Amino acid sequence: MRTELVSEPGDPDRPNEDFASLALPASGRGGVIVALDGVTPPNGPTGCLHPVPWYTARLGGALTELAVSLPDASLAEILSRAIVRTADAHRTTCDLSHPRTPQATVVLARWTPAAVEYLVLSDSALLIESPQGTVTPVLDDRLSRLPRSALTTDTQIDMNLRNKEGGFYTAAADPDVSARAVTGTLDRAQVCTLAALTDGATRWVEKFHEGDWSDCFRLVHKEGARALVNRVRELELADTERTFLRRGKTHDDATVVLVEL
Repeated sequence: MRTELVSEPGDPDRPNEDFASLALPASGRGGVIVALDGVTPPNGPTGCLHPVPWYTARLGGALTELAVSLPDASLAEILSRAIVRTADAHRTTCDLSHPRTPQATVVLARWTPAAVEYLVLSDSALLIESPQGTVTPVLDDRLSRLPRSALTTDTQIDMNLRNKEGGFYTAAADPDVSARAVTGTLDRAQVCTLAALTDGATRWVEKFHEGDWSDCFRLVHKEGARALVNRVRELELADTERTFLRRGKTHDDATVVLVEL
């Protein structure tokens, strides 16, 4: 089995708001990938005493532990329980009903000798390669389908559309959001490699249009997870006219997890 995990902050002077983990139980009969992208709130109150990295570390840790320790629970149930556990850690000190309460996108995958399960919530991505070399992206595209009018600026989404019907969903404090995730199960024989990417890494496809998802996967598989992050950083620096990034931040936290089963 080949595994790689790279997570790099967009700004070395700021904490990385992404979280990634790779769990390989001692039984040697499966494993778990978790990749979270913490949502950077706009300036202003969030109702919470804790920063985004605090939230992603606790949610990510809970997802990793529960996905391993509860093999018979679905990934949606795992996400629901992890959200409750994380909310319980700060509900007495923070206003979890605030729309800017700490939250994150989620990629979760779990495999056994029989099956591969997956869950994606919001705009991170999971790429799945078959033994025949076909690459299938698992995406929650609700955010990308919002009309341009939903943007309050080039980088911020109207908060009234977050975790609302007709908008898009992230993992925050409501466990019911787990039912909104994109989920599925594949026969283990249909999967040979998995790659989880937060949107700082998916920029290679989605912002800079350097290739499609298959091209992106092949870059990671051939040259490594670090190579994709490095390519994205080069493209960000080269976009001096802001043709692709517009008013978006130059660099974003970027995470890539690769598992060759």
